Amino acid sequence: MVSSSQLAAFALASFVLIVIPGPSVLFVIGRALAYGRRTALASVCGNAVGVYLVAVCVALGVGAIVERSALVFAVLKYGGAAYLVWLGVQAVRHRRSLVSALTGDEAPRSPWRAAREGFVVGVANPKAFVIFAAVLPQFVDRPAGHVPVQMLLLSLVSFVIALLSDSAWAVAASAVRSWFGRSPRRAELIGGVGGLSMVGLGLSVAVTGRRD
Repeated sequence: MVSSSQLAAFALASFVLIVIPGPSVLFVIGRALAYGRRTALASVCGNAVGVYLVAVCVALGVGAIVERSALVFAVLKYGGAAYLVWLGVQAVRHRRSLVSALTGDEAPRSPWRAAREGFVVGVANPKAFVIFAAVLPQFVDRPAGHVPVQMLLLSLVSFVIALLSDSAWAVAASAVRSWFGRSPRRAELIGGVGGLSMVGLGLSVAVTGRRD
């Protein structure tokens, strides 16, 4: 149903789009620095599931509704932006507690909570809509039929690539976490900078327009 050439072509396109750091990567790096590898990887899993949910919605035709309805698009966009800003503000407000988290004096973040936060970011990620609503349909063989099934199968390729790429970012960021833990000033700085980056990311999502 899905040819190897389709898979290879979409895999290449997905790889190019995914490796460019976006909301998911920045979110995962922030979680890794603040709470460590376990929490970051849980965030990656939740984020990947959220992104794949977008793919499922597009395959079932919901993506067309989002594409055509300015109201639905605005609700999703501003809802996701507000969530990112809220996470950023929380990180700035509680940046001093990052010292305890880095030194191990604070209880680790629940993996389920981390996965839930990652899921919300994944669902609201504008890049997911670009990949699955704009790029994916170009690789579907419509004369072969079973278009939704083709889209879901092709989306699994993107899902795996995103999972591996974001996990690599999580492991890399958590590897340098101990360096920040040696200095309270560094810990507060990374907490503040990470929070402000999240706020900036949310604002950038809010002002991102859509292609008509």
